[in-house]
Amino acid sequence: MNAGLISMGKYVPPNIVTNADLEKQMDTTDEWIRSRTGIEERRIADDSINTSDMAYHAAQDAIKNAGINPEEIGLILVATVTPDQPFPSVAAMLQEKLGAKNAAAMDVSAACAGFMYGVVTAKHFVEAGTYDYVLVVGVEKLSRITDWDDRNTAVLFGDGAGATIVGKVSEGRGILSFELGADGSGGKHLYQADKLIMNGREVFKFAVRQMGQSAVNVIEKAGLTTSEVDYLIPHQANIRIMESSRVRLGLPIEKMSKTVHKYGNTSSASIPISLFDDLEEGKVKDDDVIVLVGFGGGLTWGALCIKWGR
Repeated sequence: MNAGLISMGKYVPPNIVTNADLEKQMDTTDEWIRSRTGIEERRIADDSINTSDMAYHAAQDAIKNAGINPEEIGLILVATVTPDQPFPSVAAMLQEKLGAKNAAAMDVSAACAGFMYGVVTAKHFVEAGTYDYVLVVGVEKLSRITDWDDRNTAVLFGDGAGATIVGKVSEGRGILSFELGADGSGGKHLYQADKLIMNGREVFKFAVRQMGQSAVNVIEKAGLTTSEVDYLIPHQANIRIMESSRVRLGLPIEKMSKTVHKYGNTSSASIPISLFDDLEEGKVKDDDVIVLVGFGGGLTWGALCIKWGR
């Protein structure tokens, strides 16, 4: 029995904040932001939109696209570091909002790698026969913990949610391999102390090294070569980090997902949001071999090699 991602869902807040808007608030320029990050704009949730609200809209999308009912979901996993409150979990709040009365629910805290951790956890439950369907949501309201006086971090982050239903897929398709990892000694480089604090230089070095290596590792674990990869979806943190992974795999630029210019870094939501957009635009098709790879605070990382399709 193979587990795979059988549907996707997405939600981003309507409020768009451009680089030009940030120029009016802080000592920065559109050119400075674009050249260093690739970001042109990001979505920022207002006070009326909570993390659980964004998760709900993305989850509804994924459930509808999977063609299932909320009562069929056995487990809800929400990857977030910006919950509405410490408890109850966003997952428990989501269970009630969706009417998924048969689902267990918990949050996963692995920062930007959280979606990968959630999907791998879901895979094991499905392949063990414990649950038929697991809902995994990556969602962040990073604007709530962003220091808007720190131009080095304030320009990077955005809000949003991406969701998937993990379930059984046909033979040969689904999650072919995965890698999860952590290095707690690097936690000092990216953390929250009221507001988000990041040592950009150290995080950049870690990400460039780890993203490319993890992508190579899952391709090898799947018994494939880089030439057999059809598409790469890296965590949308910074275009230079993303490009380093693409070059490491020897992929042409059209085979790498890029949504960072539209949404900025949405942490655990960035990979599912990107995958949703890529499916909508026909960039990912049935039987494509795709690699998802991300890194985050912790420090954490995760990668998946998937043969797409139900």
